[in-house]
Amino acid sequence: MLCWGNARHGQLGIGVEGNPVFEPRICHVFSGRGLKEVACGGQHTLFLLQDGSVYTCGSNSCGQLGHDKDGNSPELVGALDTQKITMVSCGRAHSVAVNEQGQVFVWGAGDGGQLGLETAETAETFFFPFFAENGQLFTWGQNSSGQLGLGKGETSKLSPSPVKSLAGIPLAQITAGGDHCFALSLSGAVFGWGKNKAGQLGLNDKQDRAVPCHIKFLRSQRVVYISCGDEHTAALTKSGGLFTFGDGSRGQLGHGSSNNELLPRRVMELMGTEVSQITCGRHHTLAFVPSSGTVYAFGCNSHGQLGTGILADLRSPHPVKNDFLTLNLRKGKVHLRIDTCPEVPEDFRVFNVSKSLSPINHDCLNSWRLKLLYNTDSNVTKDMIVHLSSTACWNASFLDQSDDAHFKTNPKIPGIDLNSVRMLFETLSKPAFAGIQEQATTSFESLLIPQLPRSPPDVEAMRIYLILSEYPALQDSKNYIRLTIPLAIAILQLDTNPSKVLDNWWCVVDVGVFTRMVDMYKSIVVYMLTGGKTVPAPVLHENYFMATLRLLEKLHKVNLKAHHVEYNHFYIPDITSLVDIQEDYLKWFLSKAQIVSMKAIINNLPPVNLCAFPFILNAQAKTTMLQTDAELQMQMAVSGANLHNVFMLLTLEPHLARNPYLVLHVRRNHLVSDTLRELTVYSDVDLKKPLKVIFDGEEAVDAGGLTKEFFLLLLKELMDPVYGMFTYYKESNLLWFSDKCFVEQNWFHLIGIICGLAIYNSTVVDLHFPLALYKKLLDVSPSLEDFKELSPTEARSLQQLLDYEGRDVEGTFLLNFAYLLNLCVCFRKEFVDSYLRYVFSDSVDEQYSAFSSGFLKVCGGEILSLFQPSELMAMVVGNNNYNWEELEKNAVYKGEYSATHPTVRLFWEVFHEFPLEKKKQFLLFLTGSDRIPIHGMESLRIIIQSTTAEEHYLPVAHTCYNLLDMPRYQTKEILRRRLTQAVEQYEGFSLV
Repeated sequence: MLCWGNARHGQLGIGVEGNPVFEPRICHVFSGRGLKEVACGGQHTLFLLQDGSVYTCGSNSCGQLGHDKDGNSPELVGALDTQKITMVSCGRAHSVAVNEQGQVFVWGAGDGGQLGLETAETAETFFFPFFAENGQLFTWGQNSSGQLGLGKGETSKLSPSPVKSLAGIPLAQITAGGDHCFALSLSGAVFGWGKNKAGQLGLNDKQDRAVPCHIKFLRSQRVVYISCGDEHTAALTKSGGLFTFGDGSRGQLGHGSSNNELLPRRVMELMGTEVSQITCGRHHTLAFVPSSGTVYAFGCNSHGQLGTGILADLRSPHPVKNDFLTLNLRKGKVHLRIDTCPEVPEDFRVFNVSKSLSPINHDCLNSWRLKLLYNTDSNVTKDMIVHLSSTACWNASFLDQSDDAHFKTNPKIPGIDLNSVRMLFETLSKPAFAGIQEQATTSFESLLIPQLPRSPPDVEAMRIYLILSEYPALQDSKNYIRLTIPLAIAILQLDTNPSKVLDNWWCVVDVGVFTRMVDMYKSIVVYMLTGGKTVPAPVLHENYFMATLRLLEKLHKVNLKAHHVEYNHFYIPDITSLVDIQEDYLKWFLSKAQIVSMKAIINNLPPVNLCAFPFILNAQAKTTMLQTDAELQMQMAVSGANLHNVFMLLTLEPHLARNPYLVLHVRRNHLVSDTLRELTVYSDVDLKKPLKVIFDGEEAVDAGGLTKEFFLLLLKELMDPVYGMFTYYKESNLLWFSDKCFVEQNWFHLIGIICGLAIYNSTVVDLHFPLALYKKLLDVSPSLEDFKELSPTEARSLQQLLDYEGRDVEGTFLLNFAYLLNLCVCFRKEFVDSYLRYVFSDSVDEQYSAFSSGFLKVCGGEILSLFQPSELMAMVVGNNNYNWEELEKNAVYKGEYSATHPTVRLFWEVFHEFPLEKKKQFLLFLTGSDRIPIHGMESLRIIIQSTTAEEHYLPVAHTCYNLLDMPRYQTKEILRRRLTQAVEQYEGFSLV
């Protein structure tokens, strides 16, 4: 052991000397006795041996030695004879020791409360910080400059008080200076508070801080150790760099000057070397470089504390006179000790588990398991509860050690390894650890989740939200009310900024992590809807249900940015069978109008309407919403017209009465012109009324069949090539707006209105438009994939252009765009994007704008925006989710026919033997479309009725009513030929 500096009080352990010890001197007191640790105070020193005994020497002005000897040489602290001490520390005039049970022993100066004994004795006023095994930081003592970190207005504390503003942060180190304090997290976040007269907090000002403040400048430097002087601070980085800041009046910052530094500044003279240990005295600093075995010192040298052999102050690093192959630096106010040993020297950059909070890992679980197995001591359970309920302990676990990635923790990177989290929880789920898992569940429920704050102090304190979401017990329905929903509530209660941080982290987690989270809360929705109401109070049940839905909403918004899963992964198909969507929509509609049910008022329940969370509703449910909204608007329009008519009748002006229906009088031979004429006289409000079609000269009453026939005939005529309104793509059998069109724009407007009216009146129409049209209607830009659907060959050429790795684009693709665009690699995507924009937008802008304005005039609104493009397309033209058995099951028979009639049986045998394309042809023949309604095959009901026609007649389809007139065929072969002939000869309503 080497020592030097002030020896006037015997603090070097080599006796009292009047003159300073200018150079390192060997102290043989503990030779061969296993010295474990040395702690230096203002004028005294503590020695901890491997056997747990403690010795002290130096000044005893405040009883800081713990014995009544003269202090000229190290003496045993007899009061600790029965204790196995594991750690020692010093203040300026007080001492601290911790035994293996974690008990703290203090003695010395205490008038500022630094002893934590609720009494004030002796004459000095200092403070003391420490953190408990659960990671909670406590401080006590003098608070003249806010050094306790408890906030403004707090006076000195005689007993330990928690620093709540650092709760949950996994701390690696706490260190104190003259009147300032620093806390360092495991991932390098640095927090400082207290006196800042010389800028020792590194915050670029000189204002004192009463609460911990984040030193943002050091966040990216991967700081692993901090040491404080009286009014200066030194920070050691993972790479061996040294930063200093604060008071530089005696050169203690090592920057070659006596200037103060308000921001951390790198000690340039040590650049190129790796420092592994640092320590600060009152006005001096030392740093150890292990590669050369050199200790560098700089700063005040009034008592020889730099060990350079002279008394002059040094403003730049200077080597101490000696070769230090292995050492541990221990600071004092104006004296210094170095422990030397033949082993590898301690590296302050390596995390020392014994001096910090314990992470929860497999070793920890196995230790608890063995202790529970062989020891019934209640201390084991207490230890488990302390750690399992500690946010800081969980946040300290599972750090991403790959390339020290956890040092990059920020609002977008969580810095933890979630695979390790799952592995630990898998171990915890094994039968051998059942007792520990039960305790973990209880601790989470009663202690950990309830204490989660609205505003965590740092991003490192937020890892707990990702960790808890991986706990398998959350997926057990028994724990939905105990754990899973309370966790959702805690997440939803986060303030804006931490809530955004969690959103960012969910964006970067593995898809599996995100998917499990979504699936878990989807299951809770079904659980709550199927009678899993284990909450006694209705208010709590509604609140829990709302919290579950709101968390899913939050996850859905994250997914819109991260694209972890497809949009339909959030759908809960069970809802359509568990909830009356129509009734739910009406309640939602009324709640938006601030009309609340009496039941909700009596029970003080917040309105929970699933329609307010449309992202969990599938296409069928959303279609029901749209149809309900249409019916509601129709009823409102009808009621408005009827009310107006009553008023007109009362005012004796019946000629001003309004028709409650949207009635279109059309002639079959002039269908397009008549429809245009009729629609021009109606207002937008009239379009919301129920549609009635009257064909001139026909007495049929429109009960739905005429409306369907109207749409089929009108669209067939509008799609006729003679008008040139659309371009037909033969390869895909699809249509798109023609860029060379000579008809008036109101024709496109008419088609838009007709398509809107079809949806509004729940009619499927046979339109051969690509998905791109429905994307544009929902403000989604078409992509190259959409062009592949419309024009496969042309789109394939564009894809090859994008994929081509050569540079001779013009020569390879026989293109000459030099005058238009240089098709080098960097411009290919720009060219393809421009081409797609031209096809889908620029070239047909007027035509599409007219169409969309007509469509949205009828169907525009909040409900439509809830649909995905593919869902809107399915609602307009149906989908291809065929279920032929369901078609047979729902069929209705008239006349002599029934499900057991021989001819009907023959019909279904023949039909089921048809290939898929032939079955689709039959649908087109019978219903006017080869696609089925969005609600599925169960909503498509066909009618088969018998006729008196002979067997050589073909079946006849009445598409308006899905009605098939079928003669009584006697054999299967005759029925097959006649049905095939009828289906294949059907013209259909498409452009083809």
